[in-house]
Amino acid sequence: MSAAHDPRAWAGAGEAATERAGTVAGRGDAPRNPMIDTHQHFWRYDSAEYGWIDDSMAALQRDFLPPDALQEMERTGVTRSIAVQARQTLEETRSLLDLSDRYPFIVGVVGWIDLQAGDVVRQLAEFHDRPALVGIRHIVQTEPDGFLARSAVRASIAQLEQTGLVYDILVYARQLPQAAAFARAFPRQPFVLDHLGKPDIRSGGFRDWRRHLTALAALPNVACKLSGLVTEADWQAWTPGLLRPYLDAALEAFGPSRLMLGSDWPVCTVAASYTAVVGLVLDAIAEYSEAEKREILGGTAERTYVRLNAQATREMIERKNS
Repeated sequence: MSAAHDPRAWAGAGEAATERAGTVAGRGDAPRNPMIDTHQHFWRYDSAEYGWIDDSMAALQRDFLPPDALQEMERTGVTRSIAVQARQTLEETRSLLDLSDRYPFIVGVVGWIDLQAGDVVRQLAEFHDRPALVGIRHIVQTEPDGFLARSAVRASIAQLEQTGLVYDILVYARQLPQAAAFARAFPRQPFVLDHLGKPDIRSGGFRDWRRHLTALAALPNVACKLSGLVTEADWQAWTPGLLRPYLDAALEAFGPSRLMLGSDWPVCTVAASYTAVVGLVLDAIAEYSEAEKREILGGTAERTYVRLNAQATREMIERKNS
């Protein structure tokens, strides 16, 4: 990352990050150029609960909490974040919402509910007074092919569609056509693709990935996070030049108004520093207009997550329960 593209310079780094990390949409005044990281994870490490963190990711086998993230954010000028589930439990959703209450820089939570249980309204009723819940995610990448076509899952998304909550799509590149068919079936449901659909950068599967990404981007109800690339490449050997075509393809397919900055912290730290991950995006958009940069670095996230009208969720639950 060149000095000219230092993230602190873009964000207005004259203020302390802890002072800038006020709130958006009712949580305080926004800084001049707010940068929102739409993909952070928090956990108190337990080997039984986080079995996916194997010995190859030993650096992640410890607690990662909001004060740790804030230290990284201070170095980059990122002021706010969206916390995203990493375990498929309602308990974690509750825990992330509690963290958002304690740490105002966490302006939204993408949690988890059981999409196969057939009772979305009942599960969401618990959170009707928790406006920080802005989205739902299931770790589809670990499911067998066809998960997104299951009748129970689709019935749940049909209910979710009434709430205004976002659904985050987490799939591998080979699952992108299934994701496109899924999103196409629910045109009023807002979707966000995590990690650009996890392209197989190690094996060089660029062409097929780009074709499937472009097909998904053709759906106007789908946005995308510029996140997760460093861990899909060789952790020790990746270069910015290797990753740039993937960022450029996403920029071309979705455009600034449907793209968001995301770090995938702390998972990204097995392959790169937080500053390096943010710098990859800033370098990719260096020649874009200031208005386009504002979209990618904060504007799209504000529209998609932060300013989500949680009243829709409450009203839907009240209608169902009346």
